[in-house]
Amino acid sequence: MAALDTNPVTNTAALQADASRLFRKKRLFSFAVPALILVYLTYIFFAFDIMGLVQKANGDNARSLIADTYSHKVHITRDNRNGAVTAAIEGEKKGRYPEGTAPDWVELGETTVIDLGDGHIITYGPETITYDVPGYGLIKATPSRSRGVVQEYPTDEIPEWINASKNRMAITTEAGRLTVTRNRSEVFRYFTGWELFFFTLSSPYHGMGFGELVSRAFNGEAAAIMNDFWNNPMWLHGQVAWAIGETILMAFLGTMGAAIVALPLAFLAAKNFAPLMAVRFATRRFFDFLRGVDALIWTIILSRAFGLGPLTGALAILITDTGSFGKMFSEALENVDKKQIEGIRSTGAKPIQRYRFGVIPQITPVLLSQILYYLESNTRSATIIGAITGGGIGLMLTQAIITQKDWEEVTYYIVLVVLMVMMMDTISGWLRGKLIGSSEDKH
Repeated sequence: MAALDTNPVTNTAALQADASRLFRKKRLFSFAVPALILVYLTYIFFAFDIMGLVQKANGDNARSLIADTYSHKVHITRDNRNGAVTAAIEGEKKGRYPEGTAPDWVELGETTVIDLGDGHIITYGPETITYDVPGYGLIKATPSRSRGVVQEYPTDEIPEWINASKNRMAITTEAGRLTVTRNRSEVFRYFTGWELFFFTLSSPYHGMGFGELVSRAFNGEAAAIMNDFWNNPMWLHGQVAWAIGETILMAFLGTMGAAIVALPLAFLAAKNFAPLMAVRFATRRFFDFLRGVDALIWTIILSRAFGLGPLTGALAILITDTGSFGKMFSEALENVDKKQIEGIRSTGAKPIQRYRFGVIPQITPVLLSQILYYLESNTRSATIIGAITGGGIGLMLTQAIITQKDWEEVTYYIVLVVLMVMMMDTISGWLRGKLIGSSEDKH
């Protein structure tokens, strides 16, 4: 038997040695972790070319993009080939002013005068376009078939806010923008707000105040007012509402379908309900496979197999969530209280009855909680999936982004998506409290 060392000096030395080793490890750890983080950040800095991104960043483009999200542009366009001048909101035909009319800051005539405010005056002359810029001078541009765009500037050095080439001149100031090419001259001016959001220029209700609209609605024009708003050809409110409904339906079908498929399969993956290890192993690997492939990948595969449409998106959600639900439901089944099942069995209940009255009530709170959470999450996912499958609000959002000019519509769709998610969160939270609370009260 080993002798016990009772020497206090030896014990103290051993304790000091242990303490020193412990402090050395802690010191090493405290230096190693920040060092690893620093190495990782250094790698990210060079691997992602952070300096290149900073150099490519353009503050003017960012400001222009932000301005496009909360404002609109009015385009005053002249066809340099025949001198015809048109005015249109956002440059769209659906937002065009009637022929021969324009906003009050545009004076139409043989020489069209455009007053951008603060002394910025642009004129469309019979041959020459001019822009009088306060503090700089008069800029002239004469479109020519043979010589491109002949330009004259008050100074020899061209400022940075002017982009000039042989066939094109673009001037951007705080008041607006002028672009001149051989075939077309165009001015656009920013105004705050989403113009024509309620009614287009062709609607008799455009420009009316809220009080007058209410008065007309009570005088029998409510249906006509609602029709003009709902079928607005620029903002497409009716189509947007339908797309939102498609997105919610896509998420609902996918989530509920996955829950229905996953629940019976989960019994095959739970140890206490599937004694055969081979069955459990195969079922669990099946769940791993389904959730291991992202919903976007399933969307692309199913789009190739079944074509585009919201049903394809719902199937993609169903497949992915079946794997997730299967794992969570099987874990919930493995944690059920066996005493409750035995109590049901003692009454002579058959296996299906034991599952119905002894198992399902125990896991119902977990099931409902997970299903409602995934329903809320899939509402967001359905937006992205819809952009691929061609269904729901995701498609309209993608189309607006692709144009690179309808950023106010992009903002509109994003706001609707956020409101939709908030609504689903509120509803799912309310249902979770009602359903799970009622289930708990029964027990």
